[in-house]
Amino acid sequence: MFLEGFNAARDFGRLHDIASVLIRYGFGDVVRRLGMSSILEKAGKVLHWKDAEQFAHMEPPQRICRALEDLGPSFVKLGQILATRVDLFAPEWVDEFEKLQDQVPPRSFDELRAQLEEDLGRPPEEVFDNLDTEALAAASIAQVHRARLGDGTEVILKIRYPGIRPVVEADLRLLTRFAELAEQEMSELKRFHPQELVRQFSRSLRRELDLASESRSAERFAKNFSDDPYIIIPKVYWQWTCERLNVQEYIKGIPGRNLAALETAGFDRKRLARRGAEAVLKMVVSDGFFHADPHPGNVYYLPDNRIAFVDFGMVGRLSEKRRYQVVDLLAGLVEQHAAKVTEVLLEWAGETQLDEEALTADIDAFIDQYHSVPLKQLYLSAILTDLTRLLRDHTLSLPPDLALLIKAFVTLEGLGQQLDPDFVMVEVAEPFLTRALLARYTPAALAKRGWRSFATLIDVVSDLPKDLNRLLNIARRGALQVHVDVTRLKQFGDQLDRAASRVTVGNVTAALIIGSSIVMTIEGGPTLLGLPLFGLLGFIGAVIGGIWLLISIWRSGRKR
Repeated sequence: MFLEGFNAARDFGRLHDIASVLIRYGFGDVVRRLGMSSILEKAGKVLHWKDAEQFAHMEPPQRICRALEDLGPSFVKLGQILATRVDLFAPEWVDEFEKLQDQVPPRSFDELRAQLEEDLGRPPEEVFDNLDTEALAAASIAQVHRARLGDGTEVILKIRYPGIRPVVEADLRLLTRFAELAEQEMSELKRFHPQELVRQFSRSLRRELDLASESRSAERFAKNFSDDPYIIIPKVYWQWTCERLNVQEYIKGIPGRNLAALETAGFDRKRLARRGAEAVLKMVVSDGFFHADPHPGNVYYLPDNRIAFVDFGMVGRLSEKRRYQVVDLLAGLVEQHAAKVTEVLLEWAGETQLDEEALTADIDAFIDQYHSVPLKQLYLSAILTDLTRLLRDHTLSLPPDLALLIKAFVTLEGLGQQLDPDFVMVEVAEPFLTRALLARYTPAALAKRGWRSFATLIDVVSDLPKDLNRLLNIARRGALQVHVDVTRLKQFGDQLDRAASRVTVGNVTAALIIGSSIVMTIEGGPTLLGLPLFGLLGFIGAVIGGIWLLISIWRSGRKR
C-alpha cells in the first residue's frame, strides 16, 4: 500500500526511523493502517512494538509532540505550522504544538567553513573581522555567528547547515505520501485536510531553506516602514547573501523576553505595546504582508522606545480582496455585527457543504455574548479563539494565510499584555479598521477598481470574435465535445456495473451447478477419479465463481 505511487527506495532508512518513533509513542495502529509495517518487514527491518507501553499514560497531544521532537527538524517545524491552525485543532493540541522548540545544539564552525568559503568566494576571515566561531544561536536549519565588517559595522551571519536540503526533501516526500494515505485510509483525519496541511508546510519549509528569500522579505518590510522612525528592520548586505548564507545588521537591544530590563532602562512599556500593535496592524490592513511569528524572541526594544523585528522566515501574504474580507470580519466582530461576520465566513467556506442556517444561528449567539461589553473588556484573542472553535464545530477550515493571521493576532495581543497589563487590542484596531473601510471608498480607490473592471470588460469584448471563430472551427472539424461530470451519477453507474457483473457470474455459477449435476447422472464419456470429467470441470468452475462473488462482496463492504 505504502509503495503504491512511491518508488524512492533510498528513503527506506528514514521510513524505518519514522515508523519506529510512531510505534514507540503508541501509534502502532497508524503504522499498520498506513501499510508501513508490512513494507518495512519485507525490506528486512525489525520493529519493536512493545516499547509503546511506557508512554501509555500520556495524552494524545503530548505523545504526538514528543514523537515530532524525536523525528527531527522537519517534523518539529511541521508541529510549529500545526500550532498556527487554530481553526483545525482544539486549544489543548495547539498548546502542545506551541511547546515545540526549534533549538538544537550548534555545530562546530569547522563543519560550516568549506560551504561558507564556497559561498563567499574566499576564506571568511578575509571578508569579516572578529568572526566569532562560537554560535550566537542555533536552530534546525541554520545557525548564527557574529562578525564585524572592515568599517566596524557589526553583522550576523546566518549559515544554512551543509547537506540539509536532501534530508528535508526526503521528509517532505514521505509526508506527502503519508497525507495521501491518511485521507484514503483514515476517514477520521479527513476533517484536518492532511494533504493541504502538508502542501502549506512544504511551501513554508522550502521558503525557509532559501535564506535569500528571507532577506527579500526583510527588505520588503524595511521599505514598508521606511517612513516610520520607530520601527527598525535589520539591513541586508546583499554582496554576501545567497541561498545558503544571510548577512544582516546586528541588532543591539533588549530582547522581547527580558521585560525586567525594560524597567531598569526606563522604557515606556505602554507606548511600546501600542507601537508594536500599530506596526502589525499596518502590515495586515495596509500592506498585506505581515510577520507571521511576532513572538518575544523575534522582537527587540531599542532606545527612544523603538522596536526592531527580526527573523522573517515565516511571513504571511494577503491579497487586496482578502484584506477587504479581514477588515470586514474584524469590523463585524468589533461592532458586533453578526450579518457581516456570517457573510465573510460563508465566502471563505466556498463550496464546503454546511448547514447555513445553523451556522448563522451560532454566529448570532456568538456575537450576542459580547453585546454591551465595554470596549476595554473586549479581548481580540479570546474573540478569535471562540470564533475558531465555532468553525471547528461546523467542520470549516480557514485558508492557510488566514490561519497564520489569526495566530499572529493572538500572539501579538499576548505580547502587548506582557508589556502593558491594560493593553486592549480592540482599542488599537478600531481606528485602523475605520480608516481602512473609509479608504476603500475614496474617489481614487473607486476609480482604480472601476478602471480594473472596465479593462477586464474591454479584454473580454475584444477577445470575443477570436474566441467565437475558434469555437466555430472546432465545431466544423467535429471536434466539439461537451463533458458533463456528475460524480454521484458516475458512482451510481459503477455500482450498477458491479451489480450486473455479480448477477451474471451468479447466473453462470448456478447454471454450471445444475448442468454439472445433470452430467453426473449420465453414464459414459471420459472420467477423472471415477467421476465424469465434464461434470467435475463444471463444479470446479462453479466453485471459482462462488469464491469470486464472496471476495467481491467482501471488498465492497470494506470500501463502504
